Amino acid sequence: MSNAAATRVIPHTHVEQLRQARAVLRSEAGALEEIAGKLDSRFCAAADLLFECGGHVVVCGMGKAGLIGQKITATLSSTGTRSIFLHPAEAVHGDLGCLHRNDVFLALSNSGETDELCQLIPVIRQLQIPVIAVTAHDSSTLGSSVDVVVELGQLREAGVHGLAPTTSTTAMLAVGDALALVVSQRKQFSPQQFAKFHPGGSLGYRLKQVSEVMRTADGLRIESEQMTIREVFRNRRHSGRRTGAVMLTGTDGRLSGFFTDSDFARLVEQRRESQLDRPISEVMTSDPITISPTALLSDAVEVLSTKRVSELPVVNSTGKPVGLIDITDVISLMPSEQSDEQSA
Repeated sequence: MSNAAATRVIPHTHVEQLRQARAVLRSEAGALEEIAGKLDSRFCAAADLLFECGGHVVVCGMGKAGLIGQKITATLSSTGTRSIFLHPAEAVHGDLGCLHRNDVFLALSNSGETDELCQLIPVIRQLQIPVIAVTAHDSSTLGSSVDVVVELGQLREAGVHGLAPTTSTTAMLAVGDALALVVSQRKQFSPQQFAKFHPGGSLGYRLKQVSEVMRTADGLRIESEQMTIREVFRNRRHSGRRTGAVMLTGTDGRLSGFFTDSDFARLVEQRRESQLDRPISEVMTSDPITISPTALLSDAVEVLSTKRVSELPVVNSTGKPVGLIDITDVISLMPSEQSDEQSA
């Protein structure tokens, strides 16, 4: 057997590991599919309570359920529903002071018998705070003492022994995501609002408005469509980042056309040098694709990608050019195949 062929042979131990891994994923995926099919009016009642909450959604869980609760808290907060996480052990040592009658309490426990959590419910009820439980059965101690139960049903944990919280925590997380996103949609939470809570990283950059990233002032080349090509290119030097695109305007100042370095090169290749002393309006791209300065940067990236263009003029509500998005400014957000073409 050649060395190349030998490297393609998967060791038996790896085959078994892959089989086990796929079994875990399929087990958890199957559980989610089953829970999705069993959702009923109680889910809607829970969503109503979250939607109508005038204070905070206080998420509470112990152990692995608590870790899932922290993630649900973050998801709620980032999608327009104020939320905090309350550790049940800390709650009985003073942290219950964070609760307010306008809050909604979201309790997480697969068994519904978690002592630290069940001991809290009578206190929460005394404060007249509505309680939602995500648990396996409404007949459990937790399920029978709350206002609304979103039932997970009897779930078998993944793995050979079925002991570690896996399928149950995945189910809790998914139900929490469903509640957060359903409520967010009811609130008509917009991408612009979402962006305010995600100013950092690639996601935050993608959610910026075009006006925050576009080239302006000396970074632009704006000329009259009546000028000749030669006049346009020798008119003046630009101190900003170089762009190979010229935005052309009519007598009213509105964008009328677009001309790029590629257009110039094409004229030279076709031996049309005489055109250089003709009005640029004769060869410009009329009515080019544009975008608004208030659009999201992700929308600009989508246009650059789908239309296979390298520059995108930005015009205001009156149609006048105010900026430019160059593909090199957003190369990190482009689909991999197009960013590779640009860097080649």
